[in-house]
Amino acid sequence: MAPAADVDLYAPFEKDTILEIRTSKMKTMPGLTIQSGIDKQLRKGKVPVSFLGLDADEHDLTFHGGKDKAIHGYCSSHYPQWSQEFPGAEARFKPGGFGENFVTKQMNERNICIGDILSVGNDGVLLQISLPRQPCFKLNHRFQLKNFAPNTYKTSRTGWYYRVLREGTVQEGDEIKLVERKWPRWTIERVQEYLHRSPDNPEMNEELSQIVDMGDESRKAFETRVAKFKAKQKRAAGGEDEAAEKWRDYKITEKKAQTSRITSFIFEALTPDPDAEHGDAKLGSHVRLKLPNGLLRSYSIVSGNETRFELGIALEEQSRGGSLYLHQNVKDGDVIQIGRITSDVKPAGAASNHVFIIGGIGITAFLSMMETYRQINWETTLHYGIRSTDDIPFRERVDGLKDSVTLYDRSKGQRMDIGAIFRNLSWNSHVYVCGPRRMLDEAMREAKKCGLGEDEVHFEAFAADTTGDPFEVEVANREGKVLKVAGEETLLDVLKEHFEDVPSSCEVGNCGTCRVTLKSGNVEHRGTALTAADKKESMLSCVSRGIGRIAIEI
Repeated sequence: MAPAADVDLYAPFEKDTILEIRTSKMKTMPGLTIQSGIDKQLRKGKVPVSFLGLDADEHDLTFHGGKDKAIHGYCSSHYPQWSQEFPGAEARFKPGGFGENFVTKQMNERNICIGDILSVGNDGVLLQISLPRQPCFKLNHRFQLKNFAPNTYKTSRTGWYYRVLREGTVQEGDEIKLVERKWPRWTIERVQEYLHRSPDNPEMNEELSQIVDMGDESRKAFETRVAKFKAKQKRAAGGEDEAAEKWRDYKITEKKAQTSRITSFIFEALTPDPDAEHGDAKLGSHVRLKLPNGLLRSYSIVSGNETRFELGIALEEQSRGGSLYLHQNVKDGDVIQIGRITSDVKPAGAASNHVFIIGGIGITAFLSMMETYRQINWETTLHYGIRSTDDIPFRERVDGLKDSVTLYDRSKGQRMDIGAIFRNLSWNSHVYVCGPRRMLDEAMREAKKCGLGEDEVHFEAFAADTTGDPFEVEVANREGKVLKVAGEETLLDVLKEHFEDVPSSCEVGNCGTCRVTLKSGNVEHRGTALTAADKKESMLSCVSRGIGRIAIEI
């Protein structure tokens, strides 16, 4: 195969030759239980082409296949460049490596455009460029390179998809020729500039959303951005402060005992927000409640969206009043004020395996996420510590996770060995932990022992120790005002007493919404939302505490 330097990737495309045709049945990926059609093999002779792709080519229909993704093309001239950049994987960078159906040498993301119509061979096959390829974790796993996939769209070496306009047959050696160019401004590379590298350009997002020949996957992404931008403009025109928390009335439509100590609540907005996003809330979301007794509490959303959502709340043995009030005083039909819905969890799309370590009510933080991961065929494992089998909330949904679940029943003397879980992690795993403080502390220690980076483990607390020694804080950008924080108060509490619109959400150190800039002084850092680098210049006002006197900006 010729090195990339032998090919001018920016030379205008008029015609090329199909060097190889490849197809595959679905196969189990090495080291995983999920299946993929990425391992495509050479096909000789005439291969039938239908509107859904090549004969005997199977797709994981979660994200692949369909008329917009009937055939995947890739430029073989990219492989030498990948080999230079990732020499350890050189043997795997060869034609077919990206799971492509058509291997070509000169046509590539820089010289083909969305909507291009092309003829192939002599049997009348007519194709159209429909989409850039959206890389996923399967490329990382295939090349055994962690977080490799983002490099493909950063460099516009992803490949592209064809839709089939006219059926027929194709074979190795066929000429592929440009028949019509409908959108000459929009090469695949330029589409990827605004899809991935410069996503916050309203003008370009608007223009791209109007390209009717672009496949749904990308066009709808641009349409969503346009809608969000217009909604933001509308709020700004109405004088709304984006940072200010807005409280809206929700009615409790169902209160249901999940176990003897855990109750679920379904909330519905009395007046749905017309600008709210449709569909489910972001995975790992939590919401703030303003209770009639004056308490503010944050809880994980089990499922739902901004119009209707469900919470699962355990009656704490030493309740500070929130769970006790909800369990004993709230009933169907009551109206509760609800604040912002936020998420601090970013799905680790580059990981090959997703391992959840959860204790008790912590299941509410990740149940919806695990269900979604399984639906989209991501490798998912749950280690779940429970008091007893009678203390599992949302039992039917947990049972629906099937063989991915390992239960540790304390009533039977079963103990979760967190160290062993970390030591036995498969390659390229991402770990999610939610449970009591001792579980999080043990998981943090074991993750560090095993050399996992901060971007490989997500910690979610459902309670936090916020007390400590009193301290003073100078708020430098508020006229240098000096405030005292008592031992039983949090910095966040004190800031909210003295200043308007101080943002917060989870208030247990998970999300980072309450983050403030540290100008001087020493801090006892608590919570999990900040990296080691973040802690040098920031602190979480909801849980972390100053030592002596500190200076901050809000």
